[in-house]
Amino acid sequence: MDTYEKVGYSCLGAVAVLYLAAMVAGMIAAFPFGLVGFVLLFGLGVLFVKVLKERLRNKEDDYYSKKIDR
Repeated sequence: MDTYEKVGYSCLGAVAVLYLAAMVAGMIAAFPFGLVGFVLLFGLGVLFVKVLKERLRNKEDDYYSKKIDR
């Protein structure tokens, strides 16, 4: 990963964190109705963690990406 790619991912990550913070602040402002948004964010977070764990544990994908796809 080169420097430009790291800078790009860092910028995207910062914008994503700020966007999530703005969403949470809006959900707090719309309190009774904002709970639906919190449930949605929680569900998406759980699925993201599941996918990330599966990808990190899959040795077969690592093998093919390093040895075969070249």
